[in-house]
Amino acid sequence: MTALQSITRSPAPAWARLQRQLIDRMNECAVAFVERYTREDGSLVWRDEWPGMDGSDDGYESFGTFPLFYALGGSPTVHDLSRRQWSAVTKQFTAYGQVHREFDAYYDWMHHGESNLYLYAFGLADPNVALDRDRALRFAGMYMGQDAEACNWDAELRMIRSPITGSRGPRFEMTAEDWCTHRPVLADYLSPYEDVPGIDAGRDPAAVANWNDDAVFAEILKRMNARMAHGDVPLNLTATSLVTHAFLYTGEEKYRQWVLDYLDAWRERTEDNGGITPDNVGPTGRIGECMDGKWWGGYYGWRWPHGVFSILEPLLIAGTNAQLLTGDGSHLDLLTSQLDALWERGRVQDGTFKIPNHHGDAGWFAYHEPDSSYAIRLRAIRGTAEDGARLSRYAELGPWSEHVHFGKGGQAAPQPWQAFIDGSDPAYPERLMMRALEEVERRMEIMAHDDGDSSEWDVHHWQEINPVLTDPLVQLTMGAPGVVYHGGLCHAPIRHFDPVARRPGLPDDVSALVSRVQPESVELEVINLHPSQARELLVQAGAFGEHVFTGVARLDVADESIRDLPDLDSLTIQLAPSSSVHVRLVMRRFSSTAGYAFPWDGNR
Repeated sequence: MTALQSITRSPAPAWARLQRQLIDRMNECAVAFVERYTREDGSLVWRDEWPGMDGSDDGYESFGTFPLFYALGGSPTVHDLSRRQWSAVTKQFTAYGQVHREFDAYYDWMHHGESNLYLYAFGLADPNVALDRDRALRFAGMYMGQDAEACNWDAELRMIRSPITGSRGPRFEMTAEDWCTHRPVLADYLSPYEDVPGIDAGRDPAAVANWNDDAVFAEILKRMNARMAHGDVPLNLTATSLVTHAFLYTGEEKYRQWVLDYLDAWRERTEDNGGITPDNVGPTGRIGECMDGKWWGGYYGWRWPHGVFSILEPLLIAGTNAQLLTGDGSHLDLLTSQLDALWERGRVQDGTFKIPNHHGDAGWFAYHEPDSSYAIRLRAIRGTAEDGARLSRYAELGPWSEHVHFGKGGQAAPQPWQAFIDGSDPAYPERLMMRALEEVERRMEIMAHDDGDSSEWDVHHWQEINPVLTDPLVQLTMGAPGVVYHGGLCHAPIRHFDPVARRPGLPDDVSALVSRVQPESVELEVINLHPSQARELLVQAGAFGEHVFTGVARLDVADESIRDLPDLDSLTIQLAPSSSVHVRLVMRRFSSTAGYAFPWDGNR
């Protein structure tokens, strides 16, 4: 491995000190969070029963950032807690009835994707845990026709057989009990169908149906079972992360091929539908088979409940997984085709360019400002000239927001990060770290005064208080916009390891900042804040070792010329006390087989 060495002492910038402060604070808060909200066995302090099919995802989400935080540089204690809590949540929600054989008995891939972020991060935290590997292969088998109880896959038609699937197989008929805890939430969304009694969809296509009214709900459930419960939906493409997760452990071709076959099936369906991805495919593979021929109206489709987001995000997740497995960026063309189709249907309303968010019987409706996050991720992950041009058209609508806010699961919006990567907001790293620290403290303040009756808490209670935020560290240290929350893998151009402690993540006292990301290079600054002890950092090309370094240029010395390197999976940086290294790393992307193995495992 090539080693780079720091040259002189230098004062640590504010972002570097704040980054270490954030890591240290989250190490402390993770322990306090677990102590406050769990019993001795790790189970959540909550109620004795929880009905319906919804909820286990929220239990996992409450601690789902823990293993990724460890992989970024969090403490071994947090790693231990992450494994304890995964097992405890699994046991608790098995007792409630949602989990069966350590996997959701049945639910949709919006929620499977959220909960499985926890599972995927274990591969980054430690790829050599046999139990993790076994689960990865077993769970993938549930969607590949390898599990007799979970017959979710139709190999001949290359389709997942229902929108509601899991360890018990496809759920072709939903019951009132399945939805009992989710009805109040869905009562605020537009009606799933336009022919539900009591609404006037002809006048208002976004009319709301009252799920809390038993008579109305009975009509909704009858229609859902007839129209939505059988056949495939684009949302199921999120399952490609589960199968890719198995590949990253094994490198076995069958996992790669399944992902490619399934994505290709949806590409063909899009072509057959005139270029628009249909949101429902019936049990014999025909578009609109259970929807009177309509290509819209499926479960988590163009109409209900979220619209465009439920189509685009699975295409993004599946396309990036396929690119990771093959190195071929054309697998993201299905996503870009839908982005462009929506853009073409855009119009100016109230002086602002907007695109449609829903499609119903009367056509496109509910126009809103386009979400630039897809273009930002495309530019970061694939980085073609076309992706750059597509990103530019979003930028032409207005400057990237500088406001740092945290969404569900502590997600950090990618737009301010993009402004920083573009060079237009150099203060972003410091501002992001300060805002992350403020958010951690805000959540700890909520916890300190959380004295209510735990049996009355909502199932989302803990995930909204979890003080471990990983997106800020992913953005600054790995040079990526963040993990797609509903089931994406942690795609990024680089990843860090501590070669002395033989563990993933930043070593103690070391901070890192990726300040530029280009299709063939990244700029990286690393700081050793310790005043008297040296540190060593190992930088890997790609979060999964999928890239190679081909050159390096020192930006902290007078000579900035690029020095060629033999193809390297990783390189080391040796840091004297209170010193830094600033480099441009040139890489050839997607030229190595992706996997979870650590650089020193010897089997990459």
